[in-house]
Amino acid sequence: MSSPLQFNATDAATAAASSPPALVASHVQSSSGSEGDPHSVVDDRKRKRMISNRESARRSRMRKQQHLDELLGQVTLLQTENNQMVSRIDAAAQQYQGIDGENAVLRAQVNELTERLQYLNSVLHFLEDFSGMAMDIPEIPDPLLKPWQLPCPPQPIFASADMLQY
Repeated sequence: MSSPLQFNATDAATAAASSPPALVASHVQSSSGSEGDPHSVVDDRKRKRMISNRESARRSRMRKQQHLDELLGQVTLLQTENNQMVSRIDAAAQQYQGIDGENAVLRAQVNELTERLQYLNSVLHFLEDFSGMAMDIPEIPDPLLKPWQLPCPPQPIFASADMLQY
């Protein structure tokens, strides 16, 4: 048979599991009966420690959930930034391919015009030799040997800030 004191301690532990700490503490003080019973003091300490541990675990779960929510927010933000960067890289790659194609066309045009000029210069040399008249025929630099000496004067390149933004 159990004593009323043990019943009250068990009852207080049950109340502690389902009640807020302030209500449990008032219930414990009113049901502790005699302060001199060492078994009762040990039960009170265990119960208080159990309540404290439950509260600590609840706070820990809340902190963990908050941290998880923050990390999920960061993941979403980083995925958005990553998608934007991928889009910028794709746009830059397309722009590079377009410019590279234009450069290939321009190189082919330079080679064709250089060949035409060389042909016309050879005709002028032939006429100079045949007629005996002195002609001023400029020397055409080879773009492969001296790429910095272009056969045409340099043209200014106009650029806007919009060209460099992705």
